[in-house]
Amino acid sequence: MTDATHGPAPKPGILDIAPYVGGKSSIAGVAEPMKLSSNENMLGAGEKARAAYEAAVKNIHIYPDGRATKLRNAVSELHGLEPERLIFGNGSDEVFALLNQTYLTAGDNIVCGQYGFLAYRISALGCEAQVKLAPEPNFKAEVDALLAQVDDRTKIVYVSNPSNPTGSYNTGAEIRRLHAALPAHIILVVDEAYAEYVTEADWETAFPLAKDAENIVVTRTFSKIHGLGGLRIGFGYAPLKVAEAIDRIRLPFNVSVPGLEAATAALSDEAHQTASRDLISNWKPRLTQALRGFGLNVLPSAGNFVLVLFDSPERAGAANDYLNTKGIIVRPVGGYGLPQALRITIGTEDQNRAVIDALSEFAAT
Repeated sequence: MTDATHGPAPKPGILDIAPYVGGKSSIAGVAEPMKLSSNENMLGAGEKARAAYEAAVKNIHIYPDGRATKLRNAVSELHGLEPERLIFGNGSDEVFALLNQTYLTAGDNIVCGQYGFLAYRISALGCEAQVKLAPEPNFKAEVDALLAQVDDRTKIVYVSNPSNPTGSYNTGAEIRRLHAALPAHIILVVDEAYAEYVTEADWETAFPLAKDAENIVVTRTFSKIHGLGGLRIGFGYAPLKVAEAIDRIRLPFNVSVPGLEAATAALSDEAHQTASRDLISNWKPRLTQALRGFGLNVLPSAGNFVLVLFDSPERAGAANDYLNTKGIIVRPVGGYGLPQALRITIGTEDQNRAVIDALSEFAAT
């Protein structure tokens, strides 16, 4: 019963959810800080996407195509996917939320790695479901640890591949083994937000595995290599029955006109994608080597970022504060259970050199 003296109350559990806090974007007194806290593409969006966005202005009085037909066909052609099996969302975050809304009821649970992306958990808890975390002692989601958490109330297993914030990844063989061991009624979601940056030979996209499976969803985003984080566009490749179920609750115009146009153009901008990959493949090993040379523990990463482990949470906090004094914003990841770590997005040459210089000075203190 609602207590009239206090007004409406949210359903049980909502106020127990820790809200998602993104990487900060400002430092008091610094006009233009170096924002390396959100794994954005530091080259920005490509020319084709920006031109398409600007051209879309003339049509912003018109509702977007609720089926995202133009983008749907472009994604389908690029990846060889059936267009009717694609789900488009306001970022891949919305795809996760839609999956949770569609398949979770009170008392069900999802399983993900200990350091898995927080968005999986938040929307699951909002559905009054439980979140079961598989231990990651080596900062990587392990197949056996994930399977050990599965029980008769598990509905979805989430795997970030590569993983944010650790940068670890699962091989194609590991993903296949995980899927083979799951009951048919459990959906395996493989989040490939950083797929375009991966160079490791034993990593594989899960698109081919999903093609003939009834319980795999593979997600991608336009926020990373395409540099469209501000437009919020992602998609999932799902079994047709899953896609059709989600369409029953998906908001009809959940991706904007400029977003659809810019994302479609971005897919064909191979020059921008190549430049973005080259920046990461050139600077990630250089930044890693430099920071390790200062005695810092930098985890291997398959994404466009690195995770740096310090001796203690206090030392990590001090490093973060010192970087801020230099106008550099990185990401503390205490919310992921890693208070001793900082995540640093690979930036431009000037930004990376500034990080190296600042942490060189800090390490000497």
